[in-house]
Amino acid sequence: MTVKQLSMPELVDSCAQLGIGNVGLWREPVESYGLEATAKLVRDAGLTVTTLCRGGFFTAIDPRERAEALADNRRAIDEAATLGTDTLVLVSGGLPAGSRDLHGARERIADALAELGPYAEEHGVRLAIEPLHPMYASDRCVVSTLAQALDLAERFPAQQVGVTVDTYHIWWDDTAPAQIARAGASGRITTFQLADWTTPLPEGVLTGRGQIGDGAIDMREWQRYVEDAGYTGAIEVELFNDGLWARDGREVLAETAARFVEHTV
Repeated sequence: MTVKQLSMPELVDSCAQLGIGNVGLWREPVESYGLEATAKLVRDAGLTVTTLCRGGFFTAIDPRERAEALADNRRAIDEAATLGTDTLVLVSGGLPAGSRDLHGARERIADALAELGPYAEEHGVRLAIEPLHPMYASDRCVVSTLAQALDLAERFPAQQVGVTVDTYHIWWDDTAPAQIARAGASGRITTFQLADWTTPLPEGVLTGRGQIGDGAIDMREWQRYVEDAGYTGAIEVELFNDGLWARDGREVLAETAARFVEHTV
């Protein structure tokens, strides 16, 4: 999504030219290019798919909507397995229209994980609960902190459910370092993502993720936290930014790779 303006073949070609061996994919561009075609493209290029994003949106109250969400998440698990990644990132869902019941919404997430966890494990995929910044709690994700994410994940086997650590969403939380250690101790850090915090936020706030090094977050500090917790996996960069999307995608990818080298250990 950092360079969503690139087609799938352009993305793969650009990664090869820059020596980038890992790529995190989103379902929409995969669907657009074709699941099997994407799997072959990345495999033939020697790329490793680190994660697939996104599943989730489990908080609906209506039985039909809940059944549709579960079916869609099973498809997402199948897609992740086809692409060769062991991680499906979850954006869990916001409050249903007219509801103010955060507790009930979180319990419906747990109910969904109970159904999907075994299915994911059967397919060699782990579900990664991603806490989102509290400004998204009403409409996108009622899981706002790593503590909340772990409270949900720890109800299930670690091989079924883990958590995503994303700097953009947790950098403000002074309890997050301890929660990263907690997640590491139980082997639940499934992926680590970087994005910077810049202000003012754009209207709608969704596309406010800053390029690494442009904002307030110390990337090295957060990298140390996850590595001290035992995480040895890939580090992703995930930027939603209209300014970056308006530029040449190959240029943005090269810049992002350079910033990654500059701002990580």
